[in-house]
Amino acid sequence: MSGMIGTIGTVLRRDLLLAARQRADVTNTLLFFLVVVTMVPLGVGPETDTLRRIAPGIIWVAALLAALLSFGRLFANDHADGTLEQMLLTGEPLVLIVLAKCASHWLVTGLPITVMSVLLGIMFDLHADSIGIMVVSLLLGTPALSLIGAVGAALTLGLRGGGVLITLLVLPLYVPVLIFGAGAVEATAGGISPQGHLLLLGALSLGAAVLAPWAVGAALRISME
Repeated sequence: MSGMIGTIGTVLRRDLLLAARQRADVTNTLLFFLVVVTMVPLGVGPETDTLRRIAPGIIWVAALLAALLSFGRLFANDHADGTLEQMLLTGEPLVLIVLAKCASHWLVTGLPITVMSVLLGIMFDLHADSIGIMVVSLLLGTPALSLIGAVGAALTLGLRGGGVLITLLVLPLYVPVLIFGAGAVEATAGGISPQGHLLLLGALSLGAAVLAPWAVGAALRISME
């Protein structure tokens, strides 16, 4: 058990340190999320009721697109400098390495997006309870975005036009997360309990945490052959 924790901790620290050194990539992803959300009121008008109604879907769609924007660097840099090959040869369980890399991706993408959603919810004049459910839904759903996106990143590793292929592969799998995430906030705004939506979001993230690392590991081995 201590060896497993040590492996995850080592990879996690390394990826977070690299993210800190490459702040421009992380900043671009978060700025993209912010720009997409803030541009919507300019297009649909300043009507408060309209903005309140579309806010959950807009924030979730922007989070989904921002996550897609960041997957190009998940394995590409390690593949380019040979680090990924060394990881495959260390003998450490590849599933743990993948989990750690997905966790680091969530910490530098999903978690900041979740925090930023509070300010964006205020901008859209959402009620406090709707903002709270928005934060909870993002906390439960964004790990699934990172894990599912990692599968697409691994499958397209080293391919020309990999960013477009990731989008085509991953977007259909993101649809349930988008529906339940936005639905939880809409249910709260309508006076309905969001518990069912949140439970389904949690189930999707747990299912992705169990299945996605194995799929990513297999895809990485194929890509390295």
